[in-house]
Amino acid sequence: MKYSLRTKLTLTYMFIALVSIILISFLSNMFLDRQFKEYVINKQEQINKDTVNLIAQQYMGNGKWNSYTIENIGVNALEQGLIVKVKDMSGNIVWDANEHNSGLCSQMISHMARNMLSRYPNWKGEYVEAKYPLEYGTEQIGLVEIGYFGPFYFNDSDLAFINTLNNMLAGVGAVSLIAAIVLGAVMARRISLPISKTIEAARMISKGNYGQRISDKSSTREISRLTSTINELADTLEKQERLRKRMSADVAHELRTPIATLRSHMEAMIDGIWAPDAERLKSCHEEIMRIGRLVDDLEKLARYESENLFLNKTSFDISELIKGIVLNFEQDFKSKGVKLKYKPESLKVHLDRDKISQVIINLLSNALKYTNEGGNVEIYTVENGNNVDIIVRDIGQGIPEEDLPYIFERFYRADKSRNRLTGGSGIGLSIAKAIVDAHKGTMKVHSKINVGTEVVVSLPKHED
Repeated sequence: MKYSLRTKLTLTYMFIALVSIILISFLSNMFLDRQFKEYVINKQEQINKDTVNLIAQQYMGNGKWNSYTIENIGVNALEQGLIVKVKDMSGNIVWDANEHNSGLCSQMISHMARNMLSRYPNWKGEYVEAKYPLEYGTEQIGLVEIGYFGPFYFNDSDLAFINTLNNMLAGVGAVSLIAAIVLGAVMARRISLPISKTIEAARMISKGNYGQRISDKSSTREISRLTSTINELADTLEKQERLRKRMSADVAHELRTPIATLRSHMEAMIDGIWAPDAERLKSCHEEIMRIGRLVDDLEKLARYESENLFLNKTSFDISELIKGIVLNFEQDFKSKGVKLKYKPESLKVHLDRDKISQVIINLLSNALKYTNEGGNVEIYTVENGNNVDIIVRDIGQGIPEEDLPYIFERFYRADKSRNRLTGGSGIGLSIAKAIVDAHKGTMKVHSKINVGTEVVVSLPKHED
């Protein structure tokens, strides 16, 4: 059977409170019982000695005693549970509680036995007598026998005190248990309610309602982190859903134009409007090549994003690699009137040469597309500890701040008009990012509108 978190927390509070009450009551009684026994035994011994001293003071000399006062002392002791018998040195009885009131003595002993059995059902106490010498100065003048229920006993006042204490502990325990139930229920609700709302939000998110958010705040760190994580997950899924829809539209857009051109040309040639000459066929071939390049880019991206991507790492001078790529781009930059600057600095690395070439080609291609005539593009390398940083900086159009988090998404372009003069298929940066990730590197972009863009690719120089 499954129980809710709220029920489990409440029951846990109750269990902890109950165990604490039982332990406190048990330990308190055990400690009190031991201490009270010692107290009663010491008290009994002190009463006995005080009684003996009082009786000794009643000796008048020459074998004479103040019998009246001794009787009062004996009666008073009898009321305290002591049966006193006083003898002189000849063994004659000066005063005996049993002779004074034998019935009261028997009744008192029975009462003490009942008191002790009510507290200790297995108690094995018995009537005992302690003998104390009576002294007058340095002379022994007699003997006092004091009988009581031993080794100790609790009188009515002692039992009343113990019972009152136990009742107080029971009352405190009951109040504590009720407080634990109430506080446990309140705390359980405070903990379980945000979790329940989080579960509901997660359930709505699983159904595709990515706009669901948890607005309640919690002072519990773990719950606060849980709700924040769910909200972040919803944000990410919502953004991914928007990107997925946009990607579908972008793929359709990328394919629609060449297919529409091909269809119109082919229909015109079939209908006899256009003659199937070399120029018309060349135009159709260009559109087919455009579709082919798009498919090739998609296949390349899928391959680079694969977990099983094989990296053919070799040691080479990355400055020589960049120098060769720069030479290949030199004519393109001149044709557009953009200056390309590169100052080679020898730097040995252990990377996949071909794939890193693809990264640099894609970055320079993007920089050329988004830099206007008369602008500058520079590329350089910086040794950064165990990494090498490849930096491509252009003075160009820049990327809007709201687009920066998405520029590595496939088919994503900040140019919403998708003008082919300024943008390709939108896969170049996705491919570059996949290659960098495969090398366990990082790729960061900093950009400002009408100022320019800086791309920093950080790669480990040596094999792990």
